Amino acid sequence: MGILDWFKNRPAQFDPDRVSEELIRGATDKAITVTNPRLIVLSSCHQRLAPAVATTIEFLRGMVKALPEARPLSSTIWATDPALRAFFVAPTDIPAVLGRSDNLRTLFDKFPELDEACLVLGMAFNEQQTFGMALHGDMVQRDVVQTSVSFSDHRTHLCGRDEGRLQRVIGTQAYEYLLAQALAEIGEDRAERQELEANRALIRARLRLLRQQGPGLGSMFGQAPSARSEQARLEQELLENERQLAAVGSSESSLEMELGCLKEVLENPERYLRMEPRQVRVNALNVVSEQGSAEEAAEVDFHIADLTGAPTVRRAFVLARVARAELPLPQKINFDDAARYL
Repeated sequence: MGILDWFKNRPAQFDPDRVSEELIRGATDKAITVTNPRLIVLSSCHQRLAPAVATTIEFLRGMVKALPEARPLSSTIWATDPALRAFFVAPTDIPAVLGRSDNLRTLFDKFPELDEACLVLGMAFNEQQTFGMALHGDMVQRDVVQTSVSFSDHRTHLCGRDEGRLQRVIGTQAYEYLLAQALAEIGEDRAERQELEANRALIRARLRLLRQQGPGLGSMFGQAPSARSEQARLEQELLENERQLAAVGSSESSLEMELGCLKEVLENPERYLRMEPRQVRVNALNVVSEQGSAEEAAEVDFHIADLTGAPTVRRAFVLARVARAELPLPQKINFDDAARYL
């Protein structure tokens, strides 16, 4: 079963108006499996985690349902679509971007009857202050502070046969992202415990060696007795190490900590993930034009995804529909040319 039970093709398995018990159970199982399967030994693990999972699912449902409809993505309409002109420098850039998408190609290969697919077009978005010229009435003013926007690093990893399936993929990927954030935070605590345990073993080994080289057997072989101050220092380090390990907790308390960390992330998905609509009014050069300006400009709508976990990511994106004919043929290796370089 998929993380959110959204990979199933039976519509009855997905209720858009409420969160089903089956949906929560499947998502809870996935959360436990991804983070640490040993969490299952904790008392009432599923019951304690399920409310946080339900919170995340409700959050993701609202986020996905707020996304706009997919727009056409085609080189043939680039000249008449202000958004595509803002996103791409030239119409030939569109098939070039689509051709680099292995997922889109795999989807069309898997479903030969499919004439059109939906995808997420992700882009790096940059705003920059520049100096340029602006028209104020009949006067041209120079050295005017302007804001130019640019879109680059186009990627199309997420694909679906239709908008509904694409929305499910987005929700699933977002849920996995949140689980990855919980796992990263849990990993930091695990690393601290492992480091303390490794230090404890090292201190014990050094202390044992010093004691063996002390008065008695050590002096018989002509070795100077170890300074008691050194032994005392190591014993003090060992006590401090034990104190720190006790603060971290036992194995069971460590599992409790991991469950608590997982719950904390799933209870607050908005801390790690935001998708907000954005609109800019730009001219043909992607320079932002103020409302009421006489220059020719168009409104460009898209969304901004802010992933505030580790590492932080900020990307612009739109949902798009693309015809099979827009996907260029895969490039074949010219073995004759390649042989010349061998």
